[in-house]
Amino acid sequence: MKKIAVLTSGGDAPGMNAAVRAVTRGALAKGWAVMGVRNGYAGLLADHFDPLQARDVGGIIQSGGTVLGSARCPEFAQPPGRAKALSNLSNRGIEALVVIGGNGSQSGSASLAREGFPAVGVPSTIDNDLYGNDVSIGCDTAINVTLEAVDRLRTTASSHQRAFAVETMGRNCGYIALMAGIAGGAEVIALPEQEMQPAEVAERLRAAYQRGKTHALAVIAEGAKCGVHELMQYYGAHRRSIGFDLRVTRLGHVVRGGIPSAADRVLATRLGAAAVDTLAAGKHGVLVGIIRGEALVTPLAEITGRMRPADASLLELARVMAM
Repeated sequence: MKKIAVLTSGGDAPGMNAAVRAVTRGALAKGWAVMGVRNGYAGLLADHFDPLQARDVGGIIQSGGTVLGSARCPEFAQPPGRAKALSNLSNRGIEALVVIGGNGSQSGSASLAREGFPAVGVPSTIDNDLYGNDVSIGCDTAINVTLEAVDRLRTTASSHQRAFAVETMGRNCGYIALMAGIAGGAEVIALPEQEMQPAEVAERLRAAYQRGKTHALAVIAEGAKCGVHELMQYYGAHRRSIGFDLRVTRLGHVVRGGIPSAADRVLATRLGAAAVDTLAAGKHGVLVGIIRGEALVTPLAEITGRMRPADASLLELARVMAM
């Protein structure tokens, strides 16, 4: 192995830069050359590569987002697009690619692997829904951003005897909402993984009011079947019966941003270095993930098209703790 490339793809996640840094410095330590691909798979097709040295990735471990950039690239999903990407990699003498990203990104790396190009995936998604690992880069920071918002809203909710519905990211997986809701002592947590009707949410808020609570919080994943829109429609028709005045806060993309937590920086560093070690050992076509505390590999072919849902069984724990 003499030269590898690294790219970030899909939604940005805090800790991506730490992973780029680890891949770069880990490869340089082995005497390899490293190329950074700009703007994800679109950069592969546009032949947009920059050489990376140790100083090029200095001072980025604490930065959110991705210095390499990310972009949608529907052309890569088609054979002519991948053929162009493979040609660009070959023309530059690149022997392997490290892909830092989530489900869609790793589907792309699996496509390259199927066509015979050595690729290794590093899981990076705030939703933590990628099969083949226990915790992915970015999710810890996203949970803490959501939790900080929940804690702040609790203060004003208690001051005004209100209930707040907090919508956080999680289109297909409610991991962020689940973890932030448990840690924040929410009365209600709504996830895509489990059906919940607006009437049930309202009943739990009403029960909190009747127990003498000065406030109540509902943490709702954006992809939950009972979303904030449905909840507010129900509230408009049953305002008096709920007891609390209800307000909505949508966190949106703020959940993706910010300085990565220590946990995400360490995780990204471990996974980036492990990706390089995996290539050095002659292994590729795999995702490197932390499973039961160890950096292990799972074939990319096994994770493509699979999603790891949030553990909805923890909702009962959250319900008991919110008494």
